[in-house]
Amino acid sequence: MAQRVRKLNERIIEAGRDAGETTLSSYEKALKAIASTLERGPGSSDIEWVSNLATAQAKLIREVTTLWTNAARDMMR
Repeated sequence: MAQRVRKLNERIIEAGRDAGETTLSSYEKALKAIASTLERGPGSSDIEWVSNLATAQAKLIREVTTLWTNAARDMMR
């Protein structure tokens, strides 16, 4: 009986990890798409300060997203 409960718990934990990875990947992809949209939209402006601001914001979004998702993945291991 204890062996069956242990195996069930292991499957539940593994399913939780898989779901967490899927959620993190989707979140990361969405934020990086937002960053790309910033670069294609305001980042391509003829007004230099608008372009620089959008490009810097896109870079910040990518860097924070990468750091946050990597830290979350490390915690799930």
